[in-house]
Amino acid sequence: MTTERAADAIRAAERAAGGGAGASAPPTSLWRNRPYRLLLTGATAEDVGDAIGALAVPLLAYAVTGSVVQAGLIAFVGRLGSMVMALPAGVIVDRVDRRRLIIVGAAVAAAAWLSVVLAGLVDGLSVTGPHLAGVLFVSSAVGSLLDPAGTAALHAVVPKEQLGQAMAVAQGRDAAATLLSGPVGGLLYGISSVLPFLVSAAGRLVVVVTTSMVRRPLNGDLASARAEHPLTSLREGLRFVFGVPLFRSVLGLFILVNVVVNGMMIAINLHLVRDGTDPALVGLVYTAVGVGVLAGSVLAGRLIRRVRVGALTALALGASAVAVIAMAVFPTYWGFVAALTGMMLFAPALNAGMLSYVTAITPGSMQGRMSATLGLTGLVAGPVAPLAGSLLLAELGIAAAMWVFAASLIVLFLALFLVRPLWRVGLPDTWAADVIEWPTATPPSAT
Repeated sequence: MTTERAADAIRAAERAAGGGAGASAPPTSLWRNRPYRLLLTGATAEDVGDAIGALAVPLLAYAVTGSVVQAGLIAFVGRLGSMVMALPAGVIVDRVDRRRLIIVGAAVAAAAWLSVVLAGLVDGLSVTGPHLAGVLFVSSAVGSLLDPAGTAALHAVVPKEQLGQAMAVAQGRDAAATLLSGPVGGLLYGISSVLPFLVSAAGRLVVVVTTSMVRRPLNGDLASARAEHPLTSLREGLRFVFGVPLFRSVLGLFILVNVVVNGMMIAINLHLVRDGTDPALVGLVYTAVGVGVLAGSVLAGRLIRRVRVGALTALALGASAVAVIAMAVFPTYWGFVAALTGMMLFAPALNAGMLSYVTAITPGSMQGRMSATLGLTGLVAGPVAPLAGSLLLAELGIAAAMWVFAASLIVLFLALFLVRPLWRVGLPDTWAADVIEWPTATPPSAT
């Protein structure tokens, strides 16, 4: 039995016994958990820096190339980094010391963004298209490593009973970063085109400092994980994810949801741009999304404690379908703003509840591979959603396109009730009983 599973067994025995100091004492407040606070501080700085940098990337790419097509090509090359690293990242996260991985990865990303700053400030140098594309490639590849590493690190420092609260806080953090990125990023870019990238580098450096101060182990049994060949480890990770009925169902469901929701946002954006809407007002649409997510994050922790994950999923998809129907009936600018704000109210609870549950039941040695594999929902939807949104808008117009998206969400909402594993998930105090025992690798015997 691994060290990690032995610790889980001891905690389960204490709960079952109903006595002893460990069983009767409630878990320490999340905000008194120093490793969690350090990881949260780093992740917040990283999110804010990344959001501000992401706002400035297309502006600088267009300024450097003078071509919308070339600017799009730079963004495409940058996205390739995350696509290339998606599955290998899970294997790496489970085989490498996660503290060192986060520190080194954040330092590399910081250095990449600082190279843009130096090129923009030093006489005789300038930012070029290939340089910016390379920096984006490195940053997205590192992000594919740091995202599952961060989720796995939370599993190591946060008790299972508090994972829902921790994930709800993460949703609020992401929403706050989105709200800040617009006004702050625009202001900084107006002062100097490289200032937003300096903030991005600074955010990564904060991650380096805060993670280096975490003393608690962030991995389970590394020796067992390293005993497997990397390809065997990757195959085991895929077998684990696709071997769990809930994970299979969630993967397929959320790929379709991501395609519909992201395609809808693309259609709205292109419709407003085509109609000559002021760019500041187009940005306000995304601010409305951030406001809805931020408000929903306040509710998320309470909802996760009181409402099962299956019901949360139905609530979020049902609210989304109603909001898209409203936008189909009132396809106006303010109709979009109002409906999108309401549509996002239950998304944080769904995201936090689902992610905290799958994190809670997954063995620590499998956390990286689980997170990376489930992250494929976004990667698969990435290229499909813009194509779907733009084609529907071009062929049908905005109102008819919104009806297609609404009908798709209604179908997904009804199909949700057929996903039996999802409806078996209980409240957070039952999650520890659902932990999946998974055999770990053992070193090959000597011959």
